[in-house]
Amino acid sequence: MELLKNRMIKDGDVKPGNVIKVDSFLNHQIDIDLLNAIGKEFKSRFEGVRIDKILTIEASGIAIAVIAAQYFNVPVVFAKKTESKNLDKDTYESDVYSYTKGKTYTIRVSKKYLNEGENILIVDDFLAKGKAARGLIDILDMAKCNLSGIGIVIEKGFQKGGDEIRSIGVKLESLAIVESIDDGNIVFGEASPSRRD
Repeated sequence: MELLKNRMIKDGDVKPGNVIKVDSFLNHQIDIDLLNAIGKEFKSRFEGVRIDKILTIEASGIAIAVIAAQYFNVPVVFAKKTESKNLDKDTYESDVYSYTKGKTYTIRVSKKYLNEGENILIVDDFLAKGKAARGLIDILDMAKCNLSGIGIVIEKGFQKGGDEIRSIGVKLESLAIVESIDDGNIVFGEASPSRRD
């Protein structure tokens, strides 16, 4: 998605440890026009795929999922990272390691929001080593839901999480794939046929 790649080059920043900072437009301050374009692109890439709900993870995935959901006309469910008094006791849970935060946390989804047999699209802002996506897939397996696919805004191709997820037969669509970071500059790769299938 050229619009996204151009924005990453213009306003993105690379921090030590190959952390790509896009908080000026994607996951702190949010450019709604860009998010609308992202939502339309996800709808296009998953055209003809049955989707009953979108599942994401708090916090950065929520805005993206909500904007995308208006094009699919489906509800959004998000996995919570923290326990709270207003969260149902009856939840599906999975442990996820966060590359950015360098720690493991438990994600939770109330059982009443995922029904057996539902077709679920996972949407998130980043995919690096694939731990968050795998945690969400784990929850869908527990709920006996069908995984319709995964939509990622930015994939770090050099960290191989996307390739591992594709290798298990999941339809994974990433709008921008970063193949490498060269001296602080983002180098994009193309979604090859093996990555698109």
